[in-house]
Amino acid sequence: MITRRAFGAGLAGTAGLLWSGRVLAAGVSEVRIGFQKTNLPVVAQREKTIEAALGPDVAVKWVEFTAGPPLVEALNVGAIDLGWTGDAPPIFGQAAGAAISYVAALPPNGLGEAIITKADSGIATVADLKGRTVAVGKGTSAQNLLVAAVEAAGLGYDQITPTYLAPADGAAAFAAGQVDAWSVWDPFLAIAETRYQPKVLARASDILKVNTYFLGNRDFVAANPETTKKVLAGLRSAAAWADVHRTEVAQALHDVTGVPIEAQALAAGRAEFGIFEITPEIIANQQETADRFFRLGLLPKEIKVAEAVWVPPAT
Repeated sequence: MITRRAFGAGLAGTAGLLWSGRVLAAGVSEVRIGFQKTNLPVVAQREKTIEAALGPDVAVKWVEFTAGPPLVEALNVGAIDLGWTGDAPPIFGQAAGAAISYVAALPPNGLGEAIITKADSGIATVADLKGRTVAVGKGTSAQNLLVAAVEAAGLGYDQITPTYLAPADGAAAFAAGQVDAWSVWDPFLAIAETRYQPKVLARASDILKVNTYFLGNRDFVAANPETTKKVLAGLRSAAAWADVHRTEVAQALHDVTGVPIEAQALAAGRAEFGIFEITPEIIANQQETADRFFRLGLLPKEIKVAEAVWVPPAT
């Protein structure tokens, strides 16, 4: 969970210790990339497109995370240099003073993120979640979906009972009937869909106009713009390959996660691949999300998303 205290401690001490040993600008010898075992990062690892873009003199270290919030914390303290998350984690990070920058945008989770309930739960719509418990990862894109869907249904966020659980714990709670619904993303969503045939109450593609993001430690991207651009070029190559090799993507995801191939095929088939510059429209959509969180008292202060967007130097 992201807390102001955790970020403050990192800013005050740990970041300086970690960064004192980093090689910057003149000769980067290693780039540390945070990832979750889903979609584009797995493809980039398998195809070694980032390694190819950086060349033989720069090593790539992949660091795994279970969700976006701890990845943002790692970026803040300089434990990693770059990493991919959903839309909500950088908002909470920026509000807590994290040293992060938006580097590029990726497609939304879209069809691969949803609020689901068991088919026999008696819950037919999001409005029926009033007074019910919903499992969701705190500070994740799935929480943004839940907040927006509840609001669109005419409910207050305080009229449901969010149960903040990491995806694996949410899966266990959903399976055991300890929660009434679950807001989550692929591959956890795909596993639940193939295993339980749940009722989908809302998908992100129906509720939100958001992106996922490739983020950087603010100091790293400022000091190493050319290295950052090469990493982005490697990701673009991975995205282009993935878009036309979805069967291989599903197999790669199955190989690294152990998730049944049926679920990974479902996730890979509906995924969108790409990496884009952060446009004013993308910033505006992300700002709308930040404003929603603040309005509901989920952020400690208002933020301006544009202030955290990396502007690469002109070439």
